Amino acid sequence: MTASDLLALLPLLLVAATSVIVMLAAAVHRNHALALVLTLLGLAGAFCSVFFAHLRQVTALLIIDSYALFFMGLIVAASFTVALLAYGYLAAREGNREEFYVLILVATLGAMVLAASTHFVSFFLGLEILSVALYALISYLHGRALPVEAGIKYLVLAAASAAFLLFGIALLYAALGTMEFARVAQILATTVDLNLTLLLPGVALIVTGIGFKLALVPFHMWTPDVYEGAPAPVTAFVATVSKGGMFALLLRYFHQSGAHTFAPVFLMFSIIAVASMFAGNLLALLQNNVKRILAYSSIAQMGYLLVAFQIGGPIGTSAAAFYLVAYFVMTLGAFAVVTVLSERERDADLLDDYRGLFWRRPALALVFTAMLLSLAGIPLTAGFLGKFYIVAAGASAGAWALIVILVITSTIGLFYYLRVVVVLYQQPATSDRAHEPIPRQASAATLVLAALTVILVWLGVYPTPLLRVIQAAIGSLG
Repeated sequence: MTASDLLALLPLLLVAATSVIVMLAAAVHRNHALALVLTLLGLAGAFCSVFFAHLRQVTALLIIDSYALFFMGLIVAASFTVALLAYGYLAAREGNREEFYVLILVATLGAMVLAASTHFVSFFLGLEILSVALYALISYLHGRALPVEAGIKYLVLAAASAAFLLFGIALLYAALGTMEFARVAQILATTVDLNLTLLLPGVALIVTGIGFKLALVPFHMWTPDVYEGAPAPVTAFVATVSKGGMFALLLRYFHQSGAHTFAPVFLMFSIIAVASMFAGNLLALLQNNVKRILAYSSIAQMGYLLVAFQIGGPIGTSAAAFYLVAYFVMTLGAFAVVTVLSERERDADLLDDYRGLFWRRPALALVFTAMLLSLAGIPLTAGFLGKFYIVAAGASAGAWALIVILVITSTIGLFYYLRVVVVLYQQPATSDRAHEPIPRQASAATLVLAALTVILVWLGVYPTPLLRVIQAAIGSLG
């Protein structure tokens, strides 16, 4: 390990070191504010180091290129946001709080490893670092029944998906004799007589493991229950950082290996994308729980991302990266509102919790409205431009069937998004609990909500700077 390797790994090292420092600080003296400050300083340092990290291959396991650094920066920024939201949320609840930030940092490290992986060993290592921390985060409020139930469900299903993934990696290694993404691409390109008996089942099992982490149909059944049961800041983390790290890995793996050029693999992803778009939007129509609505919405959003992934090439990959950034902003903003409205005894996950919100807290209602309209793809928001770029990429590639389905399912999604918006602006009845006062959110949460709203509108009106960064990052994939 040379000095250049250490400089390349600086973002990862800073996050890992911060988790150890926060843990030791909690062991010496428990202080919630100190744990938050140390976490924020470590994440801020890791984000800044992204701009100075050396670009190089660090062993066969990790590559620090512009692509990896872009997604590392996105993951760290989202974790920073979640940490800020969690402070006020945890301060109002009993129990130890400092360990929460240690788990957030460890999970962030796992997602960053996924973004930089070029080998199945680092892939699985990053996935397990992320997953093990998520088990504890989801059930962190162990005094309640729902978080514990959600944690157990996620633990059992994540363990099963990891077994599928490992078996798929073993089959792929048996068929190709390598676990390096680049070598897989070379063998697929140069070998005429491939052992499809091992290769295709191996890819299918790997897709099963990836599909679980991304909550794609038919691997999505855990999503609404875990979203509903987990603490609101943790739900935001699972919906963004966890999925972002895995999607970054998915783009790199299939771009480098060329596995998606096989007709059976392309067909499999197309079916998953279509099923996710339809199932996510249709099932969301039946929900009365805001967290479950956002859970099914996230399934549909991952389906939209898969459309861009299927298109491939620089234009499809750029569209996917832009939409992922927009998804991060929209989802963090929506769950930030849920976090702010949550009470000490329970999270604000029922539609009645939002009825007449505009008449009590107009600013909060307007922020939530902006996030929901962006998720629906209304113009002048990041969500609209993200879908526009996906449609434009699909049109250039002639993927008309996927585009038509994306438009149809997005139209279906309008109904449940607007349903929540209507509830926000309803005039509350005299006996309605909507007349109950809402406690003022902490200044940290106010700052987060304001920043996310500004970014949402900025990306919807002037996305050029971000697109330039994305194009430079995508170009490093070769």
